[in-house]
Amino acid sequence: MARCPHLRRACVLIALFAVARPFSASARDGSQASYGETRRSATREGGQGRVRGADQPTPRLRRSAVALAKAESPALQDPVAPKQAVVDTAAGTFVIDLTPAAAPNQTAYFMKLAADGGYDGTTFHRAVKYGMVQGGDPLSKDPAKRALYGTGGQNAVKAEARAPKMTRGSVAAVLVPGRPDSAGAQFFIVLADQPALDNQYTVFGRVSEGIEVLQKISEMPVDDKGVAAERIEIRHVTIRDTPAEPFITETPKELGSYRAVLDTASGPITIEFLTDKAPDTVRQFMRLAAAGVYNGMAFHRVAPGFVIQTGALSSRTGGLTEKQQALVRNLPPEFNDTKHVKGIVSMARGDAPDSAQTSFFICTGTSAALDGVYTAFGRVVDGMAAVDAIEATPRTGETPNARVELRTVRVEKKP
Repeated sequence: MARCPHLRRACVLIALFAVARPFSASARDGSQASYGETRRSATREGGQGRVRGADQPTPRLRRSAVALAKAESPALQDPVAPKQAVVDTAAGTFVIDLTPAAAPNQTAYFMKLAADGGYDGTTFHRAVKYGMVQGGDPLSKDPAKRALYGTGGQNAVKAEARAPKMTRGSVAAVLVPGRPDSAGAQFFIVLADQPALDNQYTVFGRVSEGIEVLQKISEMPVDDKGVAAERIEIRHVTIRDTPAEPFITETPKELGSYRAVLDTASGPITIEFLTDKAPDTVRQFMRLAAAGVYNGMAFHRVAPGFVIQTGALSSRTGGLTEKQQALVRNLPPEFNDTKHVKGIVSMARGDAPDSAQTSFFICTGTSAALDGVYTAFGRVVDGMAAVDAIEATPRTGETPNARVELRTVRVEKKP
């Protein structure tokens, strides 16, 4: 897949940092860190350069991060259930799939801090545009300590396995150069594949939603030392069980217990599914709806006595997220014996039988020419008045003169 130029540029920039100064985005004096670097405090203990201070974790946390996380936070005790971190920031929300199997201590420490509110009010203090963002330093809660950003929250977790590949979306622990046991609260997230960082950092999670939020954060201005010139705060990090993907395992009979409600500018339209005729199409429609793919679309085609049509991605008010885009695919046809009469809901497509993706139409009259060559998958059971109102909208040809909104599609259990 082709990469856009700015992502390639970000990758080159980070590679250059790796050659000129190990993962330092600025720091002409070598004092401030990016990724693995952190500035060492002027106060040293025992001549070993240990970074300590009021914001530093205690030795007890360092010795038993996993035990402490489980002991003090009962919600984190289940080692089997997959966990996610939902990170609410001033720029939007992103979700991290945590990987305790790869880094149990770092994951437990991150979860412990999140559960205790340790990340609340911290900022993303360093960024490389479209390349990476770095945050989690407890010192960044205080704007007056900006000169120290990047030096706090270290020395809490002993060294764990290094990730063989640093791929887009990886969430990794920040390290002090040459000190493998220096990981702690700080983390960085790469927004493009970074082969120069392979086998060097412990990855404890991967972004599964909201990479576009992180790209926006990476665009913030930085000073000549690479430190963020504005504050984009983490409001809160919530740890939760990873929710099951909806409508994956249900049988066709179980899918039939749901209905869809289209919230349109002309009123709600309720659709009952034909799971016995087109189970795979119904399942895909439900998944698209649950993911919000249909939110903010419009009825882009009105042909009186024939159909009203919506679901075209080009009618959407905003672009899809990466997670939403990953759901869009061509559907194998499920042509069936359902007659295309008024109220039947069917998938639109191009010339190829398997070219249906997201667009669908509601019949406003009998159209025998559609029978057996388009996949009928539902019927309107309530809201025909809204269908009639959309059909009556002023238009030029088959294009409405004014936008007719499809605000949302909600899938819900039948009453």
